[in-house]
Amino acid sequence: MSRNVIEVQDLSVAYNDAPVIWKLNLSVKAGSRTAVVGPNGAGKSTLIKSIMQLVKPLSGTVSVEGNTHKSALKNVAYVPQKGEVNWDYPTTVFDVVLMGRYVHKGWIKRPSKTDRQIAHEAMEIMKMVPFKDRQISELSGGQRQRVFLARAIAHDADIYIMDEPLQGIDITTERLIIETMKKLQSEGKTFLVVHHNLDTVPEYFDNVIILNKEVIAAGLIDEVWTKAHIDDAYYEKSVEPWMS
Repeated sequence: MSRNVIEVQDLSVAYNDAPVIWKLNLSVKAGSRTAVVGPNGAGKSTLIKSIMQLVKPLSGTVSVEGNTHKSALKNVAYVPQKGEVNWDYPTTVFDVVLMGRYVHKGWIKRPSKTDRQIAHEAMEIMKMVPFKDRQISELSGGQRQRVFLARAIAHDADIYIMDEPLQGIDITTERLIIETMKKLQSEGKTFLVVHHNLDTVPEYFDNVIILNKEVIAAGLIDEVWTKAHIDDAYYEKSVEPWMS
């Protein structure tokens, strides 16, 4: 049986005293492609940010490869929502992708020839080499997402955590991202992805976490991707879980 690379235990997070996620217990298997789905406000991004230690929980723990310390995140490549990125920052496509290498050497040391080669190869995978000298502000939405996935590939991590990478992009980029995910998975990489299109969940992922402030269901697509579980997540509850 595959080991767990991410474990969330009894996790609760609140913003301005309003609970966003409540007593979550879930795990992510090594080498899986796991979707996180749920309605707006379900706590999907909060879960991702909790794993990345970008928000402080009310209670509970998150461990990555058995480690709760922030050092464990060195082996995690994170792709945030597009809206969280300052696209006006004056930098080129190549420089953004090269940032994926800094986790291995710190911000003071200059990137080596090997680092630059790895960044170039990552751009080749995402078909962004022709744009390597382009300012990121000049890119389309799909191109920007390719750049950030290339940066994650350059990181050469074992775990990829991605917050809605397929939101608002063209179909060509969507197919390229999914093909790249599947190829990297075949090499042993793990993906945890916030996803919004319910129709493509069974095609794009092999595991799913259905969330609405609490875990509705989690596991293999064939076992938990049911109409009953989806309805339970998307149908507004009359009683909030922390009030019951």
